[in-house]
Amino acid sequence: MKPQRILVIGDVMLDVVVKPMIAVAPTSDTPARVRLSRGGSAANMSVALALTGHHVTFLGASGDDVAAQLFEESLRDAGVRAALERVDAPTGVVVAMVGDDAQRAMLTDRGANPMLTMDHVLTQLERPFDHLHVSGYTFLDPTTRHVGTAALARAAALRRPTSVDVCSAGPLIAVTPDVFKDAIKGTSTLFANEEEALILSGASDVLSAMDVLAKEYGEVVVTRGVHGARAQMGANAFEVPSLSDVVLDTTGAGDAATGAYLALRLSGSSMIDSLYGAMRAAAEVVRGLGSRG
Repeated sequence: MKPQRILVIGDVMLDVVVKPMIAVAPTSDTPARVRLSRGGSAANMSVALALTGHHVTFLGASGDDVAAQLFEESLRDAGVRAALERVDAPTGVVVAMVGDDAQRAMLTDRGANPMLTMDHVLTQLERPFDHLHVSGYTFLDPTTRHVGTAALARAAALRRPTSVDVCSAGPLIAVTPDVFKDAIKGTSTLFANEEEALILSGASDVLSAMDVLAKEYGEVVVTRGVHGARAQMGANAFEVPSLSDVVLDTTGAGDAATGAYLALRLSGSSMIDSLYGAMRAAAEVVRGLGSRG
């Protein structure tokens, strides 16, 4: 299939990834590895889509500052067009603290992201596109939830397929699964990690969760960390193992996996082949520090 024109709506974030080399000294210096790079779940996914040859446009809100400049330049270097709405607020920043187990705790300042307007998004949706992906963070924030819902509705009116990535379990619990599901109603493909899938479905195990979610969305993909990933469409379900051998930092692994899966599916690959591609992409990311691997 020819490359698809994909619009991605999500947060503009600068990543500061910190991996302490020894136990953190509360009142003194702690040796650490620190990496500064473009972040944001949707941006990571945009890059994964562009790497497979699709034409990707990223939509989001940012300040008019150095962080936004670095973000835009990084996307451009990866072949992604950035359509940023510049607002009077600092660009978002997330600090990820990486532990010895390669898991991370994230401290997030969303900055300008809640100021994304419907006018900006709907104007971009007037350009030709083949698929729309919206980051779950857009729906998890009440100030932008209506923007994401309107974007999905516009894509549906144009008969374009859509996808949503849940993105974060804590905020999902806070806004409640019912509110989230109502906001993304009609989505063609749903991406989630295992914890998010369990919360969203109300099920107690991943197999039951996918059965529940597959009745509400055309295609469901759940990443499971060291246990690999599953995908289901109706009664057809597939599972593949993790392909990671070296794990330094899991930041961005899920984004790379979902981006690779969607890219391959939009290129005509089967669900099982797309799952393996997703696991290969995740394996590359976890080898390095930060979301870019």
